Amino acid sequence: MSFVPPSLPKGSSEVPISSGVHLPPTSHPYERDVVLRHVGDQHPDEDHVSNSDAHTEVNSDPELDAKHTLVSWEENDPENPRNLSRLRKWTITLISSALCLSVALGSSIVTGDIPGPMEEFQVSEEVVNLTVTLFVVGFGIVFTLPSALAPNIGCLIVSRALAGLASSAPMTNVGGTLADIWDVEDRGAAMAVFSSSIFMGPCIGPLIGGFIGETIGWRWIYWVLFIFVGVVFAATVLFMPETLSPVLLRRRAARLRKETGNPTLKSESELQHVSLAEKVKISLTRPLILLATEPLLICMSGYLTFIYSLLYLFFFAYPIVLLPKGLNAGEIGLTFIGVMIGIFCAMLLLPLQEKAYRKVCEKRGVVPEARLPLMMFGSILLPFGLFIFAWTSMSHVHWIGTAIAGAPFGAAMVAVYISANSYIIDTYQRYTASAVAAKTFLRSLVGATVPLWVNQMYVGMTPQWASTLLAFLAILAMPIPFVFFYVSSNQEVRYYELMVFSPAQYGDKIRARSTKAN
Repeated sequence: MSFVPPSLPKGSSEVPISSGVHLPPTSHPYERDVVLRHVGDQHPDEDHVSNSDAHTEVNSDPELDAKHTLVSWEENDPENPRNLSRLRKWTITLISSALCLSVALGSSIVTGDIPGPMEEFQVSEEVVNLTVTLFVVGFGIVFTLPSALAPNIGCLIVSRALAGLASSAPMTNVGGTLADIWDVEDRGAAMAVFSSSIFMGPCIGPLIGGFIGETIGWRWIYWVLFIFVGVVFAATVLFMPETLSPVLLRRRAARLRKETGNPTLKSESELQHVSLAEKVKISLTRPLILLATEPLLICMSGYLTFIYSLLYLFFFAYPIVLLPKGLNAGEIGLTFIGVMIGIFCAMLLLPLQEKAYRKVCEKRGVVPEARLPLMMFGSILLPFGLFIFAWTSMSHVHWIGTAIAGAPFGAAMVAVYISANSYIIDTYQRYTASAVAAKTFLRSLVGATVPLWVNQMYVGMTPQWASTLLAFLAILAMPIPFVFFYVSSNQEVRYYELMVFSPAQYGDKIRARSTKAN
């Protein structure tokens, strides 16, 4: 077996590593997402050098070459997650999305029968609402079984909090998993499926939970959830492979050392010598650092947090508005079909967005701002949905008006989320998991507070004025995607063949202020 060292790119410098191998100057642990995603992972557009088994990168100094040989991916390497078959990629994508669907469903299904545990445990609505708040704070599912068997309200609340903690993994890691297996120009459809699962779950939850609570009791809400999660868990164990390149390359290096007897074969992550304490520190602090210092991530995460909070607000606002109109819990759950119709309609726009995005990639390479037109459309549609919801909420207006209001809201919600999520992942390719974790942390933290104040807001202000206030906040947030799309340096860049958009300049000036962005 031979290992052919490629030459270093022109103009690149070398930084000595303690093991004796010289690597490009991005080998410091804070310059790569060593814990979560994309350490040593190469985009297919980068240069590769091939041989029979693996391609390696070594220093040109013969004395140092004898000490370590860097194992990496070769071109069209079958073990590289980016080179999996489309069937395998879509299997991983669908299972990952089902994991997120189970988490999202678990967060909302209990809102279908809030009065059930109130009556059995003789507690207030605010106390029962904690079963949503504490779940969303952590996001988890393992402790769903204790929730179904809870003998008192304390056990129910604690088990929901622990379930929330356990479910944080899918919500923060699936975005990174999809970035591991899909090339940037092909990632849009997979991200759409993932994003839709996050929002479809909360819409299905009240519908299912309402009828279960009305017919066989609130405890069966947790039993049904437990069964669904069990099926998804089994699929995950059976069909989900490891996709993180540093882990796979470390395994490859170990296998090659065993096969060849050559102890100098090392993966990049093995040469970094990052201690467990350092890895934990990076995992815990980097998302917070990004969230506090990256203008792009701050704006996008803030907008997504607002959208997410609106969704959870609707779980409690719908009963407040529709119970006086004579609907029961099961019938109120059916009105969320309007939101699901809006989600489906937004998905129909995705092929048009993806076609335009690929044309931009063909002409200019990867341009993250080319993801934003769908978000621009959603930001305009969102206030309309909120205004319709506000002024159809009076008791004398037929309930169909409230149901119809869900359609533009659902379409806007998914259009904004899919576009913004893809924009974040395309921008922070080397720090995908950290950026997604930062966004998810803020979104879940703020969203978890909604059940604590939504009743007071809608009762104190009346539903029409409370929703009108939210509509005006949506108008204030509307310019965000337009600013990122149009504000640019002076370079002339044309956005090719996209609907009615005139020649535009991308937001590279703003992106340049985000130091971790590509």
